[in-house]
Amino acid sequence: MSNKYLNDRFFSRLEALAFNLKSSLTGYFGGKHLVTTYGQTVEFADFREYQLGDDIRRIDWNLFSRFEKYFLKLFTDERQMQVQIFLDCSASMGKENPKKGAYAVAAAAAMGFLAVHNMDKVSFNLMRGDRSENPFGTIVGKNSFFRAISNLGDLDFDGETDLEKCVTGCPDTGTKNGLTLIISDFFTESDWKKAVSYLAYKRRQIMLLQVLTPEEIDPSYSGRVNLIDSESQSVEDPRNMKIRINSSLQKAYEEALAGLKEDLRSFCMRWNADFISVSTAQPIEKVLFAEFFKTGLLS
Repeated sequence: MSNKYLNDRFFSRLEALAFNLKSSLTGYFGGKHLVTTYGQTVEFADFREYQLGDDIRRIDWNLFSRFEKYFLKLFTDERQMQVQIFLDCSASMGKENPKKGAYAVAAAAAMGFLAVHNMDKVSFNLMRGDRSENPFGTIVGKNSFFRAISNLGDLDFDGETDLEKCVTGCPDTGTKNGLTLIISDFFTESDWKKAVSYLAYKRRQIMLLQVLTPEEIDPSYSGRVNLIDSESQSVEDPRNMKIRINSSLQKAYEEALAGLKEDLRSFCMRWNADFISVSTAQPIEKVLFAEFFKTGLLS
């Protein structure tokens, strides 16, 4: 799958963006994210009274000369975030519609670029079957990122994905140290809710990005058709069927899709996670600069 989105112009437009954290972070030192704890940066934050065991080198002697009490100078603390991206590589995400797969990869690449551009770490977890693969390891810096992206642009989509097992079985999920993004159409029989609740238990900031094609949002089929599930393994699969599509069946589909979106939205709200549903007909720049902005994740 060649990805038309991944080019210099695409990434250059992202350089003005940055992540916003909605909760405190216990990540690694050396990043750009200000946290509520005090640290070792050069930016002054506050004073507090000296306590036994404190580093005497941080005492402000000018205050001591005025008040005859020991006070410590406190400085802001900046941390590095771990951005973890789970990309659904099942057949429904791009086997029959390469544009959908390219769109999902571009969204993953955009978030990965923002991570390394802002001195954060990022990992791409490719979800296949019941496990996620991390072929590039933990990526730090733009050189490593662009080497990984050159391979990600040729990603193939096939088979099925168990979102729950792929996310909960990932060994690299840290606790309270960053953002997890799941990119999928969520057309799955697996329990995606357990994946979200697991990430919430790990106290990570969570975002679900649903990618759909215009045909999936508003199918134009009518009359007698053969529906073949892209993830079916044989023609005898019960998900494949011959059916007559009429107005009542189209309405039932619309209601089912609306119900899925509402279920995703309400469940995410319950766990303080973000949810966005997008169409591949939308320019991806609009999604990044408008839809992501609305959640407060980017600035």
